[in-house]
Amino acid sequence: MAELAGKTVLIAGATSVSGRAVARALLDAGARVIAVGSDQGRIEALEAELPGTLGERADLTDGDDVLELAMRVHARVGDVDGVIHLVGGWRGGGGIPGQTEEDYRVLERSFTALRYVSRAFWDDLLASPAGRIAMVSSTTVEKPTAGGANYTAVKAASESWMRSLAQGIGKAESPAAAVTFRVTSLAGLEDRLAASVVDLWRTDDPGLNGSVIELRP
Repeated sequence: MAELAGKTVLIAGATSVSGRAVARALLDAGARVIAVGSDQGRIEALEAELPGTLGERADLTDGDDVLELAMRVHARVGDVDGVIHLVGGWRGGGGIPGQTEEDYRVLERSFTALRYVSRAFWDDLLASPAGRIAMVSSTTVEKPTAGGANYTAVKAASESWMRSLAQGIGKAESPAAAVTFRVTSLAGLEDRLAASVVDLWRTDDPGLNGSVIELRP
């Protein structure tokens, strides 16, 4: 069975409510946590709130910035064993005509960040004896609405990317796993998400790779 103690896990979007909950749970389980965000002040506040957290500021939608982040992380702690992608947000409403380009560009940032970060730390995940990468998606992928079309399209693309990661992991015969969590709304489920993230390292079930786990209240 995989163990979390001594593993290094990077949280993208770590200064959110869910990011802080996940960071706390990982630290309690003995992991080293790299907390990545775009606001230096919020990163420093998180480091003060959760001693032992190692903060890093980066624009995860900038490919060069992500590569520089990876170099800093490798120099600081070595390879990582996990990536938890919590970059997200919601914009919607107005039916199909209300799906603006401005809203889409904001939402698409989460998908762009997922692509960049997963590529930058891909070799780490494959080489780890228990590599894990996970993201939070939405139940609307199965039941799209007109008012949430932009949001759901981005989540569907992100889920497709995660399935591609899972296929790549399987092809490499790595013990790693790519997992998608789905929620109707993350509000109120932050601690549930945190516990589920920790659980990713409590199993060596090969069926974990490529799985979709729905989190309910």
